[in-house]
Amino acid sequence: MSLWMILPVSLPVLTITGIWVVLYNQSCEEELYLQSGPSLCCTLDNVPLISKCGTLPPESCFFSLICSTGSFMVMVIVLLRYAHVIEKHQNCVLNTASLCTGWICGAGLIMVGNFQVDNAKILHYVGAGIAFPTSMLFVCLQSALTYRLAKTQGEYNLAHLRLCMTLLAFVALVLSGVFFCQESFVLQHASAIFEWVFCIIIMLFYGTFAFEFSGMSGDTMVVLARGGSLGPAGREHKMDALGGPGLHSQPHPHQPESMSML
Repeated sequence: MSLWMILPVSLPVLTITGIWVVLYNQSCEEELYLQSGPSLCCTLDNVPLISKCGTLPPESCFFSLICSTGSFMVMVIVLLRYAHVIEKHQNCVLNTASLCTGWICGAGLIMVGNFQVDNAKILHYVGAGIAFPTSMLFVCLQSALTYRLAKTQGEYNLAHLRLCMTLLAFVALVLSGVFFCQESFVLQHASAIFEWVFCIIIMLFYGTFAFEFSGMSGDTMVVLARGGSLGPAGREHKMDALGGPGLHSQPHPHQPESMSML
């Protein structure tokens, strides 16, 4: 069992816990009956969306730190997943597309964390517009990729789990976007709830990569060092491990002709 499995598990633990702590310190530092005006927890101007986490210092500093760290971890996980698929199977369009969407999602997450909505609304919404759709696309591609590469019953069960999480995330994202455009007090807070549900599901989806990362070996780093290709030696080792013909076990192309001459 590889220690790399700690990385995908730590991502949802750190990000979900950190953002909830920041939100609690930001919105509940005073008792509800003492709050008034725009500082009230539950108004249309201060809906408890994720974007409202850490709008003021020092919470804004911790929010930026959490988002930047989470973005870096997302990019590393996506890159290792890309190399692991090449190592164990082969590269494909789904794998390459997942790498691209995952890295774009990480870039959007950096913008969300470092440009708070109350200080740089346009840049914040641009980052959110990048991060949310690409994260949804990433989990869709990974679910399809898991089904394509599944061979054992455990791998199929993992694919079923990821498909269920993908469907729940899609429903939560659509409802959050629809309710966000409404002016109703109840619908605005329903949008916030679905936004939290969507982000939690996405983070837990990344946590499921611990199953694949538990079997990660040094060949994964070889794939990264070679720029996404396993190389002749690695392919030969892989064929030998699978019981297939290696480079040295192939018959000489002129062997039948020489045998006929004898």
